[in-house]
Amino acid sequence: MAQLSPLLKQATPVVVDHGEGSCLYATDGRRYLDFTAGIGVTSTGHCHPRVVKAAQEQVGKLIHGQYTTVMHQPLLRLTERLGDVLPAGLDSLFFANSGSEAVEAALRLSRQATGRPNVIVFQGGFHGRTVAAATMTTSGTRFSAGFSPLMGGVHVAPFPYAYHYGWDEQTATKFALRELDYLFATVSAPGETAAFFIEPMLGEGGYVPANPEFFAGLRKRADEHGILLVIDEIQTGFGRTGKFWGHDHFGVRPDVVTIAKGLASGFPLSGIAAPKELMAKAFPGSQGGTYGGNAVSCAAALATLDVIEEEGLVENAAARGQELFEGARLVGDKTPAIGEVRGLGLLVGSEFTTADGKPDTATAQAAQQEAAKRGLLLLTCGAFMNVVRMIPPLVVTAEQIEEALGIWGETVASVTS
Repeated sequence: MAQLSPLLKQATPVVVDHGEGSCLYATDGRRYLDFTAGIGVTSTGHCHPRVVKAAQEQVGKLIHGQYTTVMHQPLLRLTERLGDVLPAGLDSLFFANSGSEAVEAALRLSRQATGRPNVIVFQGGFHGRTVAAATMTTSGTRFSAGFSPLMGGVHVAPFPYAYHYGWDEQTATKFALRELDYLFATVSAPGETAAFFIEPMLGEGGYVPANPEFFAGLRKRADEHGILLVIDEIQTGFGRTGKFWGHDHFGVRPDVVTIAKGLASGFPLSGIAAPKELMAKAFPGSQGGTYGGNAVSCAAALATLDVIEEEGLVENAAARGQELFEGARLVGDKTPAIGEVRGLGLLVGSEFTTADGKPDTATAQAAQQEAAKRGLLLLTCGAFMNVVRMIPPLVVTAEQIEEALGIWGETVASVTS
């Protein structure tokens, strides 16, 4: 009998029968608040009626039309529709299936367009599991260990993770920018550097937001040296942070963005967006793929964008996110084991540390498991997996936030008593 790989460790014991909105229902009938959202994917919640209808209708018309062979209407409409929400000037799109593919496409574009070999990533970033994307990932060695040699030309600079360094944010930011300049002088000369790849907020790295000063420093250096600023919006895009794009919090202009996750409410779809002039510098044949821009995924993405706009989900993410953050912070303030609570919108993380300030992986894991027993599904992240993260769908209600925070408070009290 065939079985799933033993390496696929489940974060919870739940076997799902069906989902609706912010809830999952197990095969035994039990209801769970799903504050994982498929790792930030089900932006409109589980089985939103409009997304379901769009996908069902498209399945009856065309399931797959390979988009370098034939063109189809859902892809054309989605491309046009994304033009309404993409950052200014990013008017050319390439579609793929996964976040890793989008990152690798952006890497390929960056190197080909600039003729430069190196890229700089930032400590704690997650960009994927394929070879190039895993090389660019520093959120944990579990994503890159055991299949070296990895890709060359990737260099790592500090991210302003103030809590990790034990500094205030301004000190951490000045340090990170100073070390970036030192990296230019010692490892990757600016004229050899094609791009910066960065998340607006570290995802797998521990739910650590960047800040305006840091992004201003990156933009300044990118402009001075002809380096591309590639912003990885795979987890932070499409309203997740309470603004449409995560980088909107910081007033920065990207040269390229990578997108995936919340774009199609659970259907596989990713892509990169860049100015047409820049995209045209990629080599002929360097972009493509069998399933990229799948017709059903594109139809679901169109419905997702409509729901986000018409139901005010960006605004809901901001309001509910503030409630979630404040509630989680109240729990953290009375719990010595929680060193810091941080986040943007509906991305909230609680970092567990020991009395002497070391990562407390055991308590974080215990809290995540205990929450599941009490009906709240959560995940962990961070280099030491000591951050418990909350990622509810954008349709989450104030009542569901209140319910989840009640469970979280009881959970933390239980595992730290």
